[in-house]
Amino acid sequence: MNVVIAEDDYRIAQIHEEYLSHVKGMKVVGKSLNAKETMDLLDRHGQSVDLLLMDIYMPDQLGIDLLIDIREKHPAVDVILITAAKEKNYLNRALKLGVENYLIKPVTLDVFIKTIEKYKENRRLFNSISEVDQEVVDHFFGQTAVKQQQRIDFPPGIDYLTLDKVSAVLKKEDGGLTADKVGEKMGASRTTARRYLEYMVSIKKASVEQVYGVVGRPERHYFFKKI
Repeated sequence: MNVVIAEDDYRIAQIHEEYLSHVKGMKVVGKSLNAKETMDLLDRHGQSVDLLLMDIYMPDQLGIDLLIDIREKHPAVDVILITAAKEKNYLNRALKLGVENYLIKPVTLDVFIKTIEKYKENRRLFNSISEVDQEVVDHFFGQTAVKQQQRIDFPPGIDYLTLDKVSAVLKKEDGGLTADKVGEKMGASRTTARRYLEYMVSIKKASVEQVYGVVGRPERHYFFKKI
């Protein structure tokens, strides 16, 4: 994903760029020190910018005001505000203008990474579906996640929507699947698929067997446990 950083303090911009380097697949394509430079960057890169990390306090125009122009000229660009601004009306306007998140400075590396990873997961989920149901809608509006949390306390790195997708893929294959195949079918990495498959094994929703291939190399095949 291509990212633009709009931050009037170049030292903070460098810190955020360094933070981004810890998240796979994120590339900084430009940094700006004010509102004018930000719009110039977005205009120059056209549709290639996926995410804008923007401060509210900039020398020539408030970022929250610039959001209106961004929404008009570049509606496909997602925005995460990273700011020291604590005024309630700024948060209210940010919500109405559809920002992805609102982080109060100073932002730690851990919080930054979790925020970007959550953003990536939401983008991946949205791009993987052809139509929505209430469960998907509730995921983006934060309702089902709360209800699900009341039913089961998932460990870190496990969310119910992805778990449901892995279960659905595995359920269709009586002969079992490798983590590679599950990841391929659900549009995720092998590492992600294996994490969910191993979790399913741990809660006895799946079983695993070592299956030897044509060249004799063992592969872990996962099987859905029908109850």
